[in-house]
Amino acid sequence: MLKKLSIQNYAIIQELEVVFQKGMIIITGETGAGKSILMGALGLALGERADGSMFRNREKKTIIEVEFELTSLERVNTYFEELDLDPDACIIIRREFSSTGKSRAFINDTPVPLNGLQRMASVLVDLHQQFETLELSNREFQREMLDAWVGGVPALNSYQTVFNQLSHTRKAITALHATMLKAQQEKEYWDFLLDELMNLNWQLGETKRIEEELNTLTHAEQIRTGLGKMVGVLQEGEQPMVARLRTMVSQLQSLSGYHQRLGELAVRLDSAYIEIKDVSNELESVLDGLTVDDRRMDALNERLSSAQRLAKKHNLSDPDHLVEVGERLQRDRKVLESSQEQLEALQKEERALLSSAQELAESLSKKRKAGIPKLEKAVHDLLKRVGMPNALFKVELSSGELHIGGSDTIAFLFDANKSGRFEDLSKVASGGELSRLMLILKSLVATSLSMPTLIFDEIDSGISGEAAKQVGLVMEELSYAHQLIAITHQPQIAARADQHLFVYKSERSGEIVTGIRDLSKEDRIDAIAKMMGGDSPSKTVRASAEEMMRK
Repeated sequence: MLKKLSIQNYAIIQELEVVFQKGMIIITGETGAGKSILMGALGLALGERADGSMFRNREKKTIIEVEFELTSLERVNTYFEELDLDPDACIIIRREFSSTGKSRAFINDTPVPLNGLQRMASVLVDLHQQFETLELSNREFQREMLDAWVGGVPALNSYQTVFNQLSHTRKAITALHATMLKAQQEKEYWDFLLDELMNLNWQLGETKRIEEELNTLTHAEQIRTGLGKMVGVLQEGEQPMVARLRTMVSQLQSLSGYHQRLGELAVRLDSAYIEIKDVSNELESVLDGLTVDDRRMDALNERLSSAQRLAKKHNLSDPDHLVEVGERLQRDRKVLESSQEQLEALQKEERALLSSAQELAESLSKKRKAGIPKLEKAVHDLLKRVGMPNALFKVELSSGELHIGGSDTIAFLFDANKSGRFEDLSKVASGGELSRLMLILKSLVATSLSMPTLIFDEIDSGISGEAAKQVGLVMEELSYAHQLIAITHQPQIAARADQHLFVYKSERSGEIVTGIRDLSKEDRIDAIAKMMGGDSPSKTVRASAEEMMRK
């Protein structure tokens, strides 16, 4: 509920603080005293745009602050999270306006963006002003009202869960289609590139192996000449080195019995003999396997050139990276092949979700159709009570494609004078008629919707007598479960208030300023009597005012 409104330096208000009670709060006062200014200030605090001409003293800041007390945080928790605020049952919204017209917004003393403040305010206050574009003309609001009346909110929530899943699946299908189309367009090129790589069949590390073999083949003749000489020295000729070492080992072994160190040296010389013999054999093996092969060189050069051309084509610094390119192309081709299976699975899921959504939408539609006649009758009964006996209300429902609200399009139609021509509310209903119709609808669904503090600005325009009395009664009934604040000129409505606030003008330091008083019971009788009989009501009028309050 709204607990407090504080205003500094706004229009003809120097400084003002209003404390609100529960139930039905009525604001009255003379014309021009500042009642609408009060609502304007409240609207600014809730995020409306400012009119610079309304700032009283340009040398001072304008500050407007509203305080709310909640019994449950359920409605606002999402907004606390969105604005990165700590949840609190006490919410203080403040807007400050500088002399230059710039404004800042705060929630619980934390700066917040204006759109964040507006979203938070939307669940705290329903500010219904007569001459604004009314929410009642909004199709979504009309659907919300009908669903609240027929008890269709749980069914709608179930449907919306499935519909959101369906929308998500359809987006996934669309995205996958686009990916597959692009991949299909590139598949022929991918296949061509992959065939090139498969035909080359380049292996990791092959660049180094080919370069090493080419280096050997290029110098094969030089290597053969050198190795031939070495093998000749080691194994051939009149005194080959290997044979001479073998003889020296034998001689040293035969002398080792005569000197202690000779045995050790014989072992070392024998090891050297074995190593040199092994090297000699290896050199001979290399020499035997080494040939000058121009055809092999040409083949290797051609293969390396082919790999280098492909590497350049793929912007690679090393042909060995062609292996990675081939693996990637193979993966891409497999993804394209698996995408078809994924698409079929998504399409199957879409069909199941669509069937479920259609079934839930149809069930919801039946519930709405069944409840429409009862809503129309309840509205007609209340229209007569609030002084609109010739007005007719009609709910038009037509089915079509699925959307977030089901399969139905809902339109509230109105005929102000039983002309037989029902038209859209915004075209045929006056501001006062719309206000009363809004009051009627909200009173009918108040127990089904979690509505915030309701504020009505001059909802009684154009009515009096019994109609005003009935409007007051409907407002009183609505206030049993919701805090309701209304500006009124009708004594029949003011008499039903739990709290009566009186706005007045006074002169202070040569300036006209606005003030507000919370009226006592006696003061209320006087105020209502003046509303009935002017500034100097008779005893009879005052007695009537007292009787009106008592009833």
